[in-house]
Amino acid sequence: MRPPSYDKKLGLVLQGGGALGSYQAGVYEELASSDYLPDWVAGISIGAINAAIIVGNRPENRVKCLRSFWEEVTAQTNLVRSAPVGSPAVWQQRSSALTAMIFGQPGFFTPRAPKEWASPKKVVSYYDASVLKATLERMVDFDRINDTKDMRLSVGAVNVRTGQFAYFDNAERTIRSEHIMASSALPPGFPPVEIDGEYYWDGGLFSNTPLEYVLDYSQRRSRLTFQVDLFNSQGQLPTNLDEVSERRKDIRYCSRTNICSKAFRDRHNVRHAINELYKLLPPELASTEQAKRLHEYGCVTEMDIVRLIYRPVEPQGAAKTYDFSRSSMEKQQGTFDARTVLHASPWLAPAPKELGVRVFDVPREDSH
Repeated sequence: MRPPSYDKKLGLVLQGGGALGSYQAGVYEELASSDYLPDWVAGISIGAINAAIIVGNRPENRVKCLRSFWEEVTAQTNLVRSAPVGSPAVWQQRSSALTAMIFGQPGFFTPRAPKEWASPKKVVSYYDASVLKATLERMVDFDRINDTKDMRLSVGAVNVRTGQFAYFDNAERTIRSEHIMASSALPPGFPPVEIDGEYYWDGGLFSNTPLEYVLDYSQRRSRLTFQVDLFNSQGQLPTNLDEVSERRKDIRYCSRTNICSKAFRDRHNVRHAINELYKLLPPELASTEQAKRLHEYGCVTEMDIVRLIYRPVEPQGAAKTYDFSRSSMEKQQGTFDARTVLHASPWLAPAPKELGVRVFDVPREDSH
């Protein structure tokens, strides 16, 4: 239960991670039935797709639409259905990932036709993602995204030409399906997406989390942010090449998130220290140009960050981001983790005055 005294704004930050994104849908399902409904949702890659579905639907339909999307893109394929009874879970995961790579995924992407490879026009991706455009425009009300006043949407992409990161934010511009597709256009699988004469790829190439954008956006507001990550920085020592590739992917994609979190925490704590120091200055120093300039960098907002991280009990293999099997989707414990942290509500404990940022983690339980 959220007490009236806890009046921070609420954010939901969704990382990229392909098929692992159903974990984020589980997290939102639990948040939707709590007193902690976010007013700002930001995402990158699959997180951008989940974010668009959340913001682009009426509150009472959001969970249902998220579930519909994930049921559509995890539809069982012929290869998975033909698996022998009693096959090990690893075999099922690998066969599902292989099926997605060969045949594509319903409502998401399809492989390039053979004639495209023989065409004089150069091919710049293995898959055609135009089916995703149709899915988004069927499941997302973009008029609602651009007209709504109760929820903000931000998605990140990288400009192919300049290499610069860009955020598409409904507080600043009109959002279309192309902006969501750009954020999830991971090369060389998907082609770049044109927006206003520029081409964009998946924002995960630059940073796989929009956390810093949400927390540092000016004017800053005190905020509780649920940071939902799909790659775990901690893991076991690999025992084979497939586990080596999986561990490499985990470290690569979570490292930027960890760097952003630490950098913001350090920077915001310094802002608080500036305020405390300024209060101690004698009037003759506080009135100097140098002190006034320093004081401008201060900030009194307080940030609580709750990290919900997808932590599978066993290795899943390097192709886990392509494992769109229904069984894998149903095993991901986003709802359980969100329920656990909401029950604990550690952010309700009094905050030390010297801290501008607190970071909370979901305790790991092997009973998952």
